[in-house]
Amino acid sequence: MSEVMTDGRRPVRIGDMAPDFRARSTRGDFQLSALRGQWVIFFSHPADFTPVCSTEFAALARRQADFDALGCKLVGLSVDSLYAHIAWVRALRDLFGVAIDFPIIEDPSMAVGRAYGMIDDAAIDSMAMRSTFFIDPQGIIRATTCYPHNVGRSVDEMLRLLRALQRVDGANSLTPEGWAEGQPLLLPATEGNQDAPDWFCRFEPSA
Repeated sequence: MSEVMTDGRRPVRIGDMAPDFRARSTRGDFQLSALRGQWVIFFSHPADFTPVCSTEFAALARRQADFDALGCKLVGLSVDSLYAHIAWVRALRDLFGVAIDFPIIEDPSMAVGRAYGMIDDAAIDSMAMRSTFFIDPQGIIRATTCYPHNVGRSVDEMLRLLRALQRVDGANSLTPEGWAEGQPLLLPATEGNQDAPDWFCRFEPSA
């Protein structure tokens, strides 16, 4: 049984506080707010024992150390029961040789999925639930992605986006298209010095 704490507003968006919730998980009783002070990637999947989700979770398990190195916790969610989650984790271990060490939340009532806008209030199933929320250490949603049920996410892109969010956090700089760690950042456009041809798109000077 999931318990979600929201104020009944519209579905959450970038800049909103991530709704807190308590629920059972494969790693024991879980409360989202207990992870404050760390980055969190909270992601949903349509169902256990499905092809796309299985490849996603196997890939995430293989890259767990990369997320750990960035101070980020992974948290999965689907409408399946805790017992289904546990059976699936065992099946993934046997099939792919991976250990799913991050928690997978049960949400059979779809209460958490609806609170986050992963599925519409009128939905009768969870087929739209392949959403990802990047939550900062203060509990603020900093980015979201949403994929259809038949297209898998990229773990490389999840890591790239996380690194980009962390790099510009609290800084007066921007990441350009396709930015990767070690590449130059952009400066914000300014109203002054518009005579320069690059006034609206300037990279930071090299160190």
